[in-house]
Amino acid sequence: MEPPGEQPELGLEYEPNPRTISINGKCTLKKEGVTHVVYVAGLPMHHWVSGDRMTEAYAMVSLVRCGYAEQNDVARVFGCSARTLRRLQRRFESGGMAQLAKPGGRPRGSQSAPSPWVQTASVLRRAGVSVRDIAHRLGVGKTTISKWVARAGKLGPPTPSADPAPRSRERPGAGATPSQSSTSGMATGPSLDLEPQSRLLDRLLARFGLLQDAAPSFVPGRRIPRAGVLLAVPALVHSGIFTVAEEVYGHLGPAFYGLRTTVLALLLMALLRIKRPEGLKEHAPPDLGRLLGLDRAPEVKTLRRKLTRLAAAGKAEVFGHKLAHRRVSQRGRALGFLYVDGHVRVYHGRRRIGKAHVSRLRLALPATTDYWVNDQRGDPLFVVTAELNAGLVKMLPVLLAEIRTLVGPRRRITIVFDRGGWSPKLFAKLIQADVDILTYRKGRWREIPPGQFACCRQTIEGRKVVYDLNDRNIRLLKGRLRLRQITRRGDGGHQTPIVTSRWDLPAVVLAYRMFERWRQENFFKYLREEYALDALVDYRVEPEEARREVPNPQRRRLDKELAAARAELKDAQARYGEAAAANEEGRRPTMRGFKITHGQLGQRIRETQGRIAALQQRREAIPQRVPVSELAGDPLVRLSRERKHLANCIKMVAYQAESDLLALLRPHYARADEEGRTLVTTALQSAADLEVRAGELSVTLAPLSSPHRSGAIAAMCEAINRMEVSFPGTKLRLRFGVAS
Repeated sequence: MEPPGEQPELGLEYEPNPRTISINGKCTLKKEGVTHVVYVAGLPMHHWVSGDRMTEAYAMVSLVRCGYAEQNDVARVFGCSARTLRRLQRRFESGGMAQLAKPGGRPRGSQSAPSPWVQTASVLRRAGVSVRDIAHRLGVGKTTISKWVARAGKLGPPTPSADPAPRSRERPGAGATPSQSSTSGMATGPSLDLEPQSRLLDRLLARFGLLQDAAPSFVPGRRIPRAGVLLAVPALVHSGIFTVAEEVYGHLGPAFYGLRTTVLALLLMALLRIKRPEGLKEHAPPDLGRLLGLDRAPEVKTLRRKLTRLAAAGKAEVFGHKLAHRRVSQRGRALGFLYVDGHVRVYHGRRRIGKAHVSRLRLALPATTDYWVNDQRGDPLFVVTAELNAGLVKMLPVLLAEIRTLVGPRRRITIVFDRGGWSPKLFAKLIQADVDILTYRKGRWREIPPGQFACCRQTIEGRKVVYDLNDRNIRLLKGRLRLRQITRRGDGGHQTPIVTSRWDLPAVVLAYRMFERWRQENFFKYLREEYALDALVDYRVEPEEARREVPNPQRRRLDKELAAARAELKDAQARYGEAAAANEEGRRPTMRGFKITHGQLGQRIRETQGRIAALQQRREAIPQRVPVSELAGDPLVRLSRERKHLANCIKMVAYQAESDLLALLRPHYARADEEGRTLVTTALQSAADLEVRAGELSVTLAPLSSPHRSGAIAAMCEAINRMEVSFPGTKLRLRFGVAS
C-alpha cells in the first residue's frame, strides 16, 4: 500500500506505430498491409494498393500542388529525391495522370544516342585519323577509343525519341551521306550534329583542327526577326564574292566560323545596317545565327580576329580587283561612261596624318582620300586609296591603268569627273591613249549670248530631258588641243560649260551624262549615312615611306605670311588712293604736300612692299617638296589601309546587291526611282518564316505596310526564284514569297 499523499505514476511514454509515418504536423502516411492511405488533418485524401505507381505519384504531386506539404518532406517520406518529385510534377502538368504512369528511363528496345565524345571519335576515325592520334587528341587511352568506335558502329544512327511535338530534323542535303575529306582530314560535308541549336560536334572538330567551316543547318520557325535579309543572298552569290574570296584567301584554317561564314556574316551585317563589329553587342547571337544556319553568330572579338587574319594576308587590293573583274564581265554594257571622284574620310584622332580639303565642310583637315569608280548607273566598280591625298590630276592615270586591265585595251571608254581633274596637258595624254573625257570647264571663259542657245529634247533611259544648249569647238594649249564645249543655260540665265572629246554623240546626251554625275555624289552620301563609310575599322597606323616627298610645311607657312602681307598692302594702297581722291587742291596743291601729310601711310606701304620682296626671296630658296624623313615634329603616318579596303569591298558588294534587287523591283513598282531602295531596305529588315523541305529553304516574308508594296515585293521574289540559287555551303535552293 502506497503512502498517503503520493499519486501513482502514469504511463506517458509514446510508443510510435511503425505503420504510420508523419509527413508534417498536418499530413501522415499510413501503411496497412498492401494498402497505403494519406491522411490530411485526420481525413483520408488518397489511397492505393502497393505497386500502383500512377496513384502513388499522383498523391505525391497533389500534396505539393495543394500546399499541404513541402516537396522535401514528401520526397523524404516516399523514399525518392526532390528532383524526381519535380520531374513528376512536370509530367503531370504536361500530360496529366497518363504521364505519371510512364516508367522511368529509356523505353525498352530503344538505343541511346552516342555521346559527343563517341561521335567525335567515330568521325575522326572515318576521316582517316589513326586510333593513336585520336587518343592523343582526346586525352584518353587507345582501348577506350577502340570501344567507342566499335560501339558507334553497332548502334548506327540514333533513333529519335517520341516527342509530343516533334521538330523537323530535315537537314541540308537530306538523303546524302556526310562526306569527309580523306586527303586533308578536314570535315567538308553536312554537319553531323543532330540538333541545329547545339553544334557541339562541329565545334569539337574545329577545335581538333578537322573543320574549315561549319555547314549551315537551318531550324524552321515563324516570324524570325530580320530574316528578310536572306532576299539578298541570291544577288550576293551572283556577284561571285564567295568564289573570289576562296580564290584569293583560300581558307582561314581550322575554324568553326570559316571564310564563307565570315564573309556572309559581314555582308548580312552591312545589309542589316550593323555598321561596325561593335554593333553586334546590341543583337542576340542566337537570333543572328539562325540567319546563317548556325547556333550562334560570331561575336565582336571573333569577327575582329577573322578580319585581322584576312588583313594579315595583304590581299585586299587583289580581292577588290577580282570582284571588279567579275562585275565588268556581268555588266559590261554599263561601262560606256565611268564616273571618277574622290571621297575624303576625315580623321579625328591624335596621330599626325596628311591633310585634305573637305569640300562639304570647306576646310582642310587631317583625312584620307579614296577614289571611287562608278558605272553609268551610279553603282560602284572599285576603289583606290590615294597616296598622301594625291589630287585627281595625279590619280587619273593610276585609275585609268586599273580600268584598262578590267575592260581591255581596245574598248572605248569615257571618264566623267569634276573640275578637280582639269588639266589640258593631261587631256592630251588621255586622248592619245584612246580615252575620252567629259568634265566641267575650269577658269575664265566668255559667256555666250542668249540668242545662240537652242532647246534640245530627248528621251534617255526612259526620262524626258530638256536642255537649252550651245555646242561649239574650242582650242586649248595654244591651239594644239581641239575639244568640244557644250554650254547649258539654266532658267535664271546661269551658264554651265562642259568640255568633252566625244564628237559622235548628240550634245543633249553628253549633257545628260555629265549632270548625272550627281548619282555618284548620292552614292557617297548614302554610304556615309547607311553603311558608315567614314567609320574607322581599326585604330592602327602605318609609317609613311621615308623617301616619299610631301609639300614642304615651311613653304606653306611662308605662303600664308605672303598672303597676309599682300592683303595688308592692298588695304594700305586702297586707303592711300581714297586719300588722294579726296585731296583738296586748295590746301595741298602739290604731290609733295600730299606725301608729307600722309607720310605714315606711305611709309607703311613701302615697308610692306619690302617685306613682301623678302618673303618672296626666302620662298624661292625653299624647295616645294621634301622627303617625309626630313619633317620636324611627330612622324607622319597613314591609317591602316588593308582592313579598311576589305571593309569597303564588303560594303560595295552589299550596295551592289541592293541595286540588283532594285532592278528586279523596278518593273513592278511605279515609284521605284523615288522610293524603291527604301522599299528594298524595308523588305530586308522584315521578319520571315523559315521552312526546310525537300531540297529547298523556303523564306516567306511578312506582309508589308500596304497591299501594293507587298505585291511588288512578291513579284520581285518570283524573279529571284527563277535564278535557282542555293544557299552558300548547302544544296538547299532558296525559295521566296510574301505571306498573304
